[in-house]
Amino acid sequence: MSNQNYPQFNWSSTPAEQDEEGSSGPTRDLRSSPLPMALKRAVWQVQQMRVPVVSRKQRKTKFLQNFKQSAVGLIHFFSLWRKSLQKIGGNFGGGVQSYFLLLRFLVVLNFVSFLLIAGFVIIPSIVFRSVGTNLVNSTGPEECMAYDPNPQGLVLFYTYFLDLLSGTGFMEYSYLFYGYYNTMMKEDMNFYNIPLAYLFTAVFYFAFCLICIIARMGTAARVAVATGGSAVGNYSMIVFTGWDYGCLGDQATKLKQKNIHYRLQVDLEEQSIKKRAAALTLYQKIFLYSLRVSMSFVALGLIIAAFYGIFKATNFSQTKSGEEGILGLFFEYLPSIVITAGNFVVPFLCDQIALLERYAPSTTVIVALLRAVFLRLVSLGVLLFTLWDQITCTGDTTKADCKLCQYSSKYQCWETRVGQEMYKLTLFDLLINIAVLVLVEFPRRMVVDNWSNKVTQWVGRQEFVVSSNVLGLVYGQTVVWTGTLFCPLLPFINTLKFVILFYCRKITLFYNCRPALKTFRSTTSTFFFLVVLLFGWILATVVMVYSIAEMHPSMGCGPFRFFPNMWKIVPNSFYNLSEVTQEFLFFIGSQAFSIPLFAISCVVMGYFIALASVYGKSVALLRAQLKLEGRDKQFLVKQIEQLSQQFQIPKLHAEAQD
Repeated sequence: MSNQNYPQFNWSSTPAEQDEEGSSGPTRDLRSSPLPMALKRAVWQVQQMRVPVVSRKQRKTKFLQNFKQSAVGLIHFFSLWRKSLQKIGGNFGGGVQSYFLLLRFLVVLNFVSFLLIAGFVIIPSIVFRSVGTNLVNSTGPEECMAYDPNPQGLVLFYTYFLDLLSGTGFMEYSYLFYGYYNTMMKEDMNFYNIPLAYLFTAVFYFAFCLICIIARMGTAARVAVATGGSAVGNYSMIVFTGWDYGCLGDQATKLKQKNIHYRLQVDLEEQSIKKRAAALTLYQKIFLYSLRVSMSFVALGLIIAAFYGIFKATNFSQTKSGEEGILGLFFEYLPSIVITAGNFVVPFLCDQIALLERYAPSTTVIVALLRAVFLRLVSLGVLLFTLWDQITCTGDTTKADCKLCQYSSKYQCWETRVGQEMYKLTLFDLLINIAVLVLVEFPRRMVVDNWSNKVTQWVGRQEFVVSSNVLGLVYGQTVVWTGTLFCPLLPFINTLKFVILFYCRKITLFYNCRPALKTFRSTTSTFFFLVVLLFGWILATVVMVYSIAEMHPSMGCGPFRFFPNMWKIVPNSFYNLSEVTQEFLFFIGSQAFSIPLFAISCVVMGYFIALASVYGKSVALLRAQLKLEGRDKQFLVKQIEQLSQQFQIPKLHAEAQD
């Protein structure tokens, strides 16, 4: 057989020598060469018998490649909760696994954020407080500077427990809250500006979180675009590329088989629902759409009722803020209790409403998530609006309570007050999750497993509802983003909370829950979860920008007590810089720099948009080609069946005559 159709391969060269000869001719890797396997095996055996001559540059390149592969493998081996996530995905599918992946992402994000804040704000404040001097604001009215949260006299033991829960007392005047970070100065220590570091760290913290969310959204979007959100592309991807050949052991293999089974089950459910929807008559479609619209109005009414309850509870809690003891703790936590109750009752009712609307499984998750997002994020917005209404006297600083200090005289350190509310929301959410696990989920499982009757059969074991659990993560992270400016240690508290929450949810999943009757596709839902998280970031960013730019800082506490607003520290620090630095920064902000930068950004963005459009069209054409080839194969199979039947019928007649 002639080998003129095959590429001429250098049998005597090693891969390293082929790379070295790349400048004189085209190189060809053995693995990518279009040769028969027998010929490739023979070439490989010949190369192994030769002693390779490797240059220093090639050794260095090979060492870097091996080091990169080893580093990636090491990071993957030590990745947080790797085996637990693999076990969850195998037993409960990719939809449930996406929740735990988001939880792991938030744990890492909060911990890195805490390291950022600790390095630039907390540790310098501890060092400078030990050697510096606290400057006292002597320019404002005396009534606005009367802030002393330290308890006077003998303090009962149980008071420390109440202070720990409410963030008052010894907790209030600590590094946990904004009011403890004063303007510390020393004559020979002008190289570090604590107020400026506090402000820029908060801004960079928000920017860092945004970059991490967008990067993760890009990864999820590539998977969603690759499958096209359709069952056909997803089915091909599962069948041909879904198996992990690195699975070792029977347990890992079974988990991967279960994972693929769940993914295929989702696609089959989606296709069956689409077929039933396409078979509906016009009257049935009108009835279905009318039902969905009416149920949407019912869900909206429930959400508005929850907002009104939060508004009333917050106002009542603020009027009773002077109470002490257990009753005072109850009034402190009243907004958190009402918000938590509303976040539990209203989504549960909305989930029952969603059952009547008959959406596809993935669409049901997204609709339920949108309603719950609107409830939770806006409920947090209602709480913040109520606090703003009382701190700023409804934005009218000419009123009697706000005329003297430019904010209500009842809040001598309003930033700490807002931080305390966010701290209580975070702590209360953790306590509720632990209480539900111990007092509700375990007893329910024990009753269902050990008591058999119609009631227990109807109730059954609980399902792990991904949408509500994801929303709990988004709500908790939004609270942390909102309160970080006023409670710098909140990311660290949230890290511990999410770690505890991971193990609580894992225990619930494996011991108290059964696999969901209706699953959903995780490729589109993962991207949507991150979009919801981005909504929470936007809400927290609006609060931060308004607090920095518009609201008057407290005159008796905090690092910005000397300024009319927090942002004022930036121009003041700018004019203290050298002339060369000022001219450089002026040039960056001038039109001579910004207009060319904007033009270059537009060109680069246009290039990537065009590239994405070309890739999208290529993917669409390949997908259409796959569909056509599938139809051709189906046609050929039918033709073969018909021909086989035609040949079998005369044969059967001949056998019958014989």
